[in-house]
Amino acid sequence: MNSNAVFASAARIAAQVEKFGCRSAAILGSGWGAAASDAVPQFSIEYSDISEMGSPSVDGHAGRITVGLLDGSHILLFVGRRHLYEGVPQDAVAFPVAVCAELGVRSLLITNASGGIRADLQPGCLMAVTDHINLIQPPLLAGPHDPRWGARFPDMSKVYDAELLHLLHTAADAENIPLADGIYMAVPGPVFETPAEVNAFRAMGADVVGMSTAPEATLAHAAGIRVAAVSCITNAAACASGAIDHKEVLQRAADARPAMRQLLSAFWRGLVAAETT
Repeated sequence: MNSNAVFASAARIAAQVEKFGCRSAAILGSGWGAAASDAVPQFSIEYSDISEMGSPSVDGHAGRITVGLLDGSHILLFVGRRHLYEGVPQDAVAFPVAVCAELGVRSLLITNASGGIRADLQPGCLMAVTDHINLIQPPLLAGPHDPRWGARFPDMSKVYDAELLHLLHTAADAENIPLADGIYMAVPGPVFETPAEVNAFRAMGADVVGMSTAPEATLAHAAGIRVAAVSCITNAAACASGAIDHKEVLQRAADARPAMRQLLSAFWRGLVAAETT
């Protein structure tokens, strides 16, 4: 990763949105963009207008930075993400976190679509991530050390913030939305997993599997930003009853969108309340 280029470009975006005073942000993965519709847009810029980002090549990722207004507070939204499997440089994956670091964002919510491994995590379920297993290589922090990403060897024992996890469950309870907890397995993609791989991941302790989230969570945690993550389970990983395709992923996410929207809005309201007390 070219940290100097990433931070230089991130600083330019930060200068455009710093007037909004965003202290929380979200990276919205497959199917999650429309779930943030309660936040009224105040500013928007397309990824394609940012050299480090470029246009997403995956359906379900709009590709824009938006500042949304919800109950008087501004939230920085990255609507869609870039994945290393798209063939983009690491800079594109790191860029949203660098913008957050430049702005002094305190809390980052990362969302994704994932395949369920644990038996109770069926399509349509929502799961708060409590930990991850990262098989996406190379690590974004590899290479010359840049202190803007924190320590050379960041401690990873508590990547996902306990207070934010509590706020997610409080929001889910308030909206009567079932919310499981579990461990996210991050794989490179862009293929769905074989049955043997799913069995291996289950033996390793994974509850869901996806192709993102862990790199961003690692960077944000290293940079001192509190992290929470939520998965929408959109398919049963390597399900024997039929083939899996991306259209199914997007359809399942669309079916779960009302619950996703309610959870995000309630979480952000709870976060704002917690930060102002």
